[in-house]
Amino acid sequence: MRTQIVAGNWKMNKNLEETEALLSELSAKLPDTHAEVVVAPTFVNLAGAQRNLQSSRIKVAAQNMHFAEDGAYTGEISADMLLNIHVDTVILGHSERRSYFGEDDELLSKKVKAALNKDMQIIFCFGEELEERKSGNHFAVVESQLKNALFDLDAGSWSNIVLAYEPVWAIGTGETASPEQAQEMHAFIRKTITEAYNTEIADGVSILYGGSVKPANAEEIFSKPDVDGGLIGGASLKADDFIAIVRAI
Repeated sequence: MRTQIVAGNWKMNKNLEETEALLSELSAKLPDTHAEVVVAPTFVNLAGAQRNLQSSRIKVAAQNMHFAEDGAYTGEISADMLLNIHVDTVILGHSERRSYFGEDDELLSKKVKAALNKDMQIIFCFGEELEERKSGNHFAVVESQLKNALFDLDAGSWSNIVLAYEPVWAIGTGETASPEQAQEMHAFIRKTITEAYNTEIADGVSILYGGSVKPANAEEIFSKPDVDGGLIGGASLKADDFIAIVRAI
């Protein structure tokens, strides 16, 4: 049975005090759930978050990492640095990293391999832009992003990978893919993985939806058979909203 996951990507939000307050509220309100719950604070608050959540079922993830183990990469963070503070999960390939910082499939492939070499868990993001959706090219774009970054991995690596489909046109815009659109793409993703690997891997990988998930639409989106949870942005910054989304799964 696939793991259901609700992950909150806090992006460049919340200072130390705000982080501690939100984590305490989330821990206190976290319902009894079968789903895995993850939060990804900013780098400077990761160690504190990990300490804060030691007795909680909430996991801590990083929002990014570099592919090198060390060296002259000013401002970057390595896998070993994350593991040293007991953070073993990382988000890679987020659309904002692709768009604002020019991260392409080749670079992401190197980051994925670096994380896997350290036995880290990866939440790998991908998805189409609005013009690609309007032109009907969205399936080809998604297939290409998966193929270029992930499809040269050995089959065993997939046990460390969670996929997060994020239609870029539905991130921070208030727009959301309909539950039917989400299911259509998630089913296509499984079909694509089946063709590249096998049904066992395709059926076993968790695929999250990331695109303006809110308490009002979470239950309907999560009810679709190929949607295994969500990568939550803005709604993860408010404890009551995030907890409501966790309850929805």
